[in-house]
Amino acid sequence: MNILFMTIAYPKIGEHNIYSDLMQEFERNGHQIYIACSNEKSNGQQTVVNEEEGKNVLRIRTGNLTGDVTLIEKGLATISLEGAFIKAIKTYFQGIKFDLIIYSTPPITFARAVAYFKKRDNAKTYLLLKDIFPQNAVDIGLMKANSMFHRYFRSKEKKLYSHSDYIGCMSQANVNFILKHNPDIPPDSVEVCPNSILPIESDRCDKLSFRAKYKIPDNCTTFIYGGNLGKPQGIDFVVECLHNNMNLYDRFFIICGKGAEYHKLEKFYKERKPNNMLLINGLPKKDYDELVTGCDVGLIFLDHRFSIPNFPSRLLSYMEYAMPVVACTDANTDIGQVICDGEFGWCCKSNDSASFKAIIDSICSSRDELSVYGDNARNNLEENYTVSKSYEIIMRHFN
Repeated sequence: MNILFMTIAYPKIGEHNIYSDLMQEFERNGHQIYIACSNEKSNGQQTVVNEEEGKNVLRIRTGNLTGDVTLIEKGLATISLEGAFIKAIKTYFQGIKFDLIIYSTPPITFARAVAYFKKRDNAKTYLLLKDIFPQNAVDIGLMKANSMFHRYFRSKEKKLYSHSDYIGCMSQANVNFILKHNPDIPPDSVEVCPNSILPIESDRCDKLSFRAKYKIPDNCTTFIYGGNLGKPQGIDFVVECLHNNMNLYDRFFIICGKGAEYHKLEKFYKERKPNNMLLINGLPKKDYDELVTGCDVGLIFLDHRFSIPNFPSRLLSYMEYAMPVVACTDANTDIGQVICDGEFGWCCKSNDSASFKAIIDSICSSRDELSVYGDNARNNLEENYTVSKSYEIIMRHFN
């Protein structure tokens, strides 16, 4: 089949994420892959199409959608996406008839592009639902419920769902949420199609040299959070958790990332000067991967106000490196239940820092159990979160 995949989050050559791994699996199974993705104007590049690792990749110049971008700039760039994608795909993939269109959220403003190519080519469509917008923005105060912007994006969301023959959700809680709040969607068109990767075998780094490099004591348990540091992560709670674990010598915390709320962590580090914590303003992927392999436990944070069931893909990177996970989340996501049921970590609510500290205390007093939890994490990944599983879920509708 000729498959068109639309996303704003396709990685550069030499890097990979859940989308590039999935497209690699489609290519491995004999499909012709055409990828349309955003190339933000901050990169200083025009629209270009190239063959990248055997796939046709169209990088479309768009407005700025990520990084240090104002809400107004991001909103305008998001609104203009579907027009830019239609024009570029028609121009650069001229004469190609698509059999299947796969697309991811964010954003939800692909609706018109999906509808256009679906009708033109009589194609089937599959939505990889990774983000439930605009409700997530309402939950954390970035948008007012029933405001003009909320009504506009909610309309776009409904249209995207209506153009989707199938909707693949990250977990059962996502399926339940979508069906509850969108009763017009046929229930048999919504299913669990989880975040997935192509797992690699990687050697753990030399812990002694790693700890020497970052000045980490040899006899402590090392916890790491890596990723976005913005409102969805509830950074005020993260700071509270760090404060409650300051200067305890059996534990060490590393926070590595960028985002709109990074300054709150920076202020905490500068004022409190904790001697068992390290804040890193982002790293190249190779260096970050080394950082992760040198740590003992991965951390996940989600703002407690979320009513939508987020399921962060960074969980898979921890599992890939056979690391146990501590998840601090809202009450609506089922990621904590998945972690605990799989016996590869712990969870608590992200407005209960006392419970977080109790979990950390327990982990540090029973470090011998970490290897068992880590093995469970890797085994769970290979059983449930590989791209071959996702490929089978999607393709059973079209074989």
